[in-house]
Amino acid sequence: MSSGSTCAVVGCHNNSRKLKNALETFCLEHQQLRKACPCPPPYALHSMPRKEDRKLAWLAALRLKHPPKRVYVCSFHFIDKKPTELHPDPELYLGYDRPPPKKRRKLTRTTLSVTASNQASISTQPPEPHLHSVHTQWEDPSQQDHQYCDRSRRKDVQDKMTQCDEVAYFILQNDADALLYTGIALETFNTLVSTLEGYDNNEFTMPSNRVIGDLSRQFHISQSMASKIISHWLDKLEEVLRPLIPWLPKETIQATMPEAFKKNFPNATCIIDCSETLLQKPRNLGSRGESYSHYYSHNTVKYLVAVAPCGLIMFVSAAYGGRCSDKFITMDSGILTYLKPGDEVMADRGFTIKDLLFERKVRLVIPAFTKKRRQLTEEQVTYTRRIANVRIHVERAIRRLKVYKILSQIVPISMAPKVDKILRICAALVNLREDLIRDTQ
Repeated sequence: MSSGSTCAVVGCHNNSRKLKNALETFCLEHQQLRKACPCPPPYALHSMPRKEDRKLAWLAALRLKHPPKRVYVCSFHFIDKKPTELHPDPELYLGYDRPPPKKRRKLTRTTLSVTASNQASISTQPPEPHLHSVHTQWEDPSQQDHQYCDRSRRKDVQDKMTQCDEVAYFILQNDADALLYTGIALETFNTLVSTLEGYDNNEFTMPSNRVIGDLSRQFHISQSMASKIISHWLDKLEEVLRPLIPWLPKETIQATMPEAFKKNFPNATCIIDCSETLLQKPRNLGSRGESYSHYYSHNTVKYLVAVAPCGLIMFVSAAYGGRCSDKFITMDSGILTYLKPGDEVMADRGFTIKDLLFERKVRLVIPAFTKKRRQLTEEQVTYTRRIANVRIHVERAIRRLKVYKILSQIVPISMAPKVDKILRICAALVNLREDLIRDTQ
């Protein structure tokens, strides 16, 4: 069936058929069909103007290699939701990355009165390395952020740091307080802080967990500088904590295996599962499509977690777009390189990776399928229950990961480049907690 008039923007699928179907739905607020109720339609399709100059401006904005005979653009791509005198052309979400406009430096022109007597002395002396010439001088606004390095500003930051240390001392009095605010025990937290003190330099000092806006106000610095400091410490934390996510040798896995595994799955190496964290909607339509998760109906980042039978997180993958399948992430993340012949991997039914593991002589343990039968046999039901009883531990490990709000709330798009390191930091902090399996005993 034809979709009718379709928006010509690359990656946009709004068309007249979808609009017609939307108008046929029932409005709960006005208790009538949307085409008859006063609610505005979700979008409108605007045809390309006939004037030659406007037509060329539209085609230049859309960057279409092969434009259709009739060009339509939906209201989502106009600043005023329709062509206006001020904004007559489509400008928003055009399906390609447009470079940001270059910021112009502020010029302050000065006039110097140079006499004939000192012109000769100026011409013979070598120029000094100042930020201005004899005719103009300029001030770069970006340099304003770096005034945190002067002595007065640094002293102010250090005073604020001392206050924050005192507040942290009074807040973190016992393990319950430390678990509430940091996710790890108090002794472990103090050890971690002592370790990180070796990476401290006077330019990048950061207190306990605060939002960027609050940090910028507390330390009287710009939000961009607060973001740089957080980025610096994310790099250092990941560097220090990375060894706390080890792939355990087979002997260690066997020696630390709980009784629940020894009885039914003595050869189990790891339990794997994928999880997702909500991501702020990207402006680029391509990135938006790659990160859209139909399961959550939202843009997400998706990652693979592998847990040893004892509950230790042995592997956490890089972050992928929510559109990626479990099989693709398993194949691309690098976890297969850790598996050896004779290993057993436990997973959910959604992991159709039997062929990938068969090549490496690794056994896949998953719940039974009904296939063409209406129900499972009694043996299959018992087998599935045994798998579920031990697979629950990987879900508990992921639940511990999401104790950290950066993974349980919507990740800002500005933090997307750091998500891989954030995942490894959170996984390492989870491994610093008490044994996972012991919690149920």
